[in-house]
Amino acid sequence: MSSLVGSNPTSSAITKIMKTSIETKLNNYFIWNIGCQMNVADANRLESGFHHIGLENTENVNDADIIVLNSCVVRQSAEDKVHGMLTSLRHIKDTHPSKIIALMGCLVGPNSEKLQKRYPHVDIFMRPQQFKPLFDLINTVDEIDVDGCINTLSPVNPSVTAFVPIIHGCDKFCTFCIIPYRRGREVSRPIEDIVKEVELLSLRNVKEVTLLGQNVDSYGHDFIDKKDLADLFYAVNEIKGIERIRFLTSHPNDMSDKIIDAINSIDKVCEHINLPFQAGDDEILTVMRRGYNIDSYLRLVEKIRTRVKNVSMSTDLIVGFPGESDQAFKNSLKVLEEVKFDKVHSACYSTREGTIASRKLIDNVPIKEKKERLSQVDSLQKDIVTTINAKLLDSTQEVLVEKLENDQWQGRNRNDKLVFFESTNDVNLIGKTVNLSIDKTSPWYLHATEKIKT
Repeated sequence: MSSLVGSNPTSSAITKIMKTSIETKLNNYFIWNIGCQMNVADANRLESGFHHIGLENTENVNDADIIVLNSCVVRQSAEDKVHGMLTSLRHIKDTHPSKIIALMGCLVGPNSEKLQKRYPHVDIFMRPQQFKPLFDLINTVDEIDVDGCINTLSPVNPSVTAFVPIIHGCDKFCTFCIIPYRRGREVSRPIEDIVKEVELLSLRNVKEVTLLGQNVDSYGHDFIDKKDLADLFYAVNEIKGIERIRFLTSHPNDMSDKIIDAINSIDKVCEHINLPFQAGDDEILTVMRRGYNIDSYLRLVEKIRTRVKNVSMSTDLIVGFPGESDQAFKNSLKVLEEVKFDKVHSACYSTREGTIASRKLIDNVPIKEKKERLSQVDSLQKDIVTTINAKLLDSTQEVLVEKLENDQWQGRNRNDKLVFFESTNDVNLIGKTVNLSIDKTSPWYLHATEKIKT
């Protein structure tokens, strides 16, 4: 079977796979996923397509007729795990050559010859959201809308919460980031398509949707009528059955006053904003091509906290970026101390092949120093969030219950904080919104035992 890359397969390849399908009926699939929420959404849509043509999911890779790895290359650690999985599949392909192995996601770039040579046992390589080549191979009857923005396919077995992509790609081209080269330029989905999808999710008892985009605040910038994220909030807010709306991820330059005011005024939009600052030093931000300085970022944070009542904030931070001096790193710590985020997603810088930084910058901060700086960030943030969460002791929190695990109910409050509690009755609370009195706090979660009202 020949390896195919992100385009329509050749007739000879289709003939081979049709022969395989006749000799060995395709029944099951296995999807291995790593990376961001957008990858989760992509995997959900691929799964919907599989179910549409009668395939069933299996949790055992050895039992699967179709094996799909959904890859991520934002961090070196994620990329290493993908390569490990690809290597482990070689034996499966050697012993069961009729199995179809596909690699999708951000590891697959426009030129994937190296990957094809390194992993000849992989049958097809698909860039993010480009599922059609795989369906062309395994299905010659039904037409399935799986390319780009999928309008009719939503998660097969959605939980209480669901991710809904609203804009694909990114136009920012930060020097450290590979996403624009893998997911392309920004393309917004029409509001009516998103509304239809959320309505379908609501019929499947989804209570909370997270609107996704690499740069979610730029939603609608490519529309002629200039409808934006705030307009989408209002539209989704009207959908019966949906109780909460979240959104990820924001760029400081696109967080408009209109969006901020919508977050505050629309009942279903949760008071939580992820606003990456990436570095606390202006010189580093310039080299990163982030398009703002720390003063403007801090003024934006102040504006958000002034206008949005009880808002919580999270952020992303890179340590050890090329040229980051001790003082530049200390400036990042100062931002953490001043803003006091509820959550910080921090990581050591790693060079991503194909980025501007990989071509023009020298990765000159030793790995030992990067790890020490990351440890300092984690330690400081633990102290900060310990203090923040301690203030919630004895408070009443509105929690959407997502699951039962180890005899404890688990859910999140509107500020995206994880809450555990025990129930005194046998009522199934999954999908219910309950008011809880917090009796214990920690840096990572809240705990409650008393259920006040369902």
